[in-house]
Amino acid sequence: MKHLALASLILLNFVSLAQKPTDYLSSEFHAERRAALRKKMPENSVAVVFSGPVRNRANDVNYVYHQDPNFYYLTGHREPHAVLLVFKDEQKVKGKKFDEIIFVREHNALMELYEGGRLGQEGAKEVLAIDAAFEGTQFGKFNLDFSKFDKVLFYDFENDVRDTNEEGDLYDLIAQFKEKIGYNQGELMVEAQPNNLDVALLDFFMTELREIKTEDELDLLRKAINISAIGQVEVMKAMQPGMSETEVQGMHEFIYKKYRAEYEGYPSIVGAGHNGCVLHYIDNYKPAIEDGELILMDLGAEYHGYTADVTRTIPVNGTFSPEQKLIYDIVYDAQQAAADSCKAGLPFYKLYDITAEIVNNRLVELGLYKSTSEKDIVNPETGRNRYYPHGCCHHIGLDVHDKGIYDLLQPNMVITIEPGIYIPEGSPTDPKWWNIPVRIEDDYLVTEDGCENLSIRAPRKAEEIEKTMAEPSVFTDYVLPDID
Repeated sequence: MKHLALASLILLNFVSLAQKPTDYLSSEFHAERRAALRKKMPENSVAVVFSGPVRNRANDVNYVYHQDPNFYYLTGHREPHAVLLVFKDEQKVKGKKFDEIIFVREHNALMELYEGGRLGQEGAKEVLAIDAAFEGTQFGKFNLDFSKFDKVLFYDFENDVRDTNEEGDLYDLIAQFKEKIGYNQGELMVEAQPNNLDVALLDFFMTELREIKTEDELDLLRKAINISAIGQVEVMKAMQPGMSETEVQGMHEFIYKKYRAEYEGYPSIVGAGHNGCVLHYIDNYKPAIEDGELILMDLGAEYHGYTADVTRTIPVNGTFSPEQKLIYDIVYDAQQAAADSCKAGLPFYKLYDITAEIVNNRLVELGLYKSTSEKDIVNPETGRNRYYPHGCCHHIGLDVHDKGIYDLLQPNMVITIEPGIYIPEGSPTDPKWWNIPVRIEDDYLVTEDGCENLSIRAPRKAEEIEKTMAEPSVFTDYVLPDID
């Protein structure tokens, strides 16, 4: 009867899995990524990758679980408390040969009643297509001598994983791994560790792999980016003075959910007026956005693990003031110049140089800078360009600031180009410029001879934004009752 119950539970798990979206990355994709990692690894080495930790929100409530991107990239497994071992060479244990092993959570009827089904050992073999799959409770007893490897590759530990009551959880897996490799807890000097341990090389390999996107990854990125761009368009149509920043954020994220994007790729940034001059403003709680203000909206949907990153800055009342448009057009021209130069072989830093040259020269023309010399453009308190204080480009993928070496651009990289100008109140310039924040950010696919703007569905030119804002909105009739 016990075996029948377990079989029924496993069957229910597979039924549940069958009801999931059908456009996840395939097990073949993840197997190919493991093979690509194996090819890069040095002779007689093993790479060890742990799942992401569960994070507590408050009391007995956890944050929605988010898998470690490297672990997801290599396995497709979306559950916590697991570890993957990838071997350079085939291993033989108890007469069986394998070049990879995964340890996952065992079935637990009570926990699955509360949290939903688990893959378990057999499910891992079936769904993840990893033949050597075991329960996490078996890892401590697994007979594998790590000292025989010339290199044991792993990410060093932050020591911020909670110990749960569950046997074989991530805390246990890490503790058992440390014991197996002779890891000296708390030792800062590399010399204090066994000489075959390497906490740098795995990250280098994963960076090389993840900065170049496959066609399967590009499909998911295109979906995430299109969803995010549509969100920008619909919010442009709906925008009215008096809305709260929270309401604006909610409209974007409603559209993400409508298109079945699971999460936001990062905390949404919705800042009106002065708040838009705070680069990573995430409070989003101004209760009433004022007529005449600009609102900066930097948001990205995460679709099946892959995140977009799209920013638009729009006039709340639908029309740019003369000063706002002058600043907006500088940022637009800087972004367009960088996009026109973006292609394989270009050094990454050149994109920033292109945008900064345009921004600095044009701000001199408007009288916001005296000259383009460092003493005139650098804020001595921050050490950054006073009105353009950040870089312009980064990779996107499984992370919003995705892994990349940031050397030469290569085909199938997906990057942002996001120049900005921010003039907070109190800046050493004519007050007519105060509280003007502008950032324009798009997601570009690098090709051999240029780049493709993947977020082109969201209008970029000032005139196009004003035209879109005059269109009717699907949110117009969405009126809720008043509350005290």
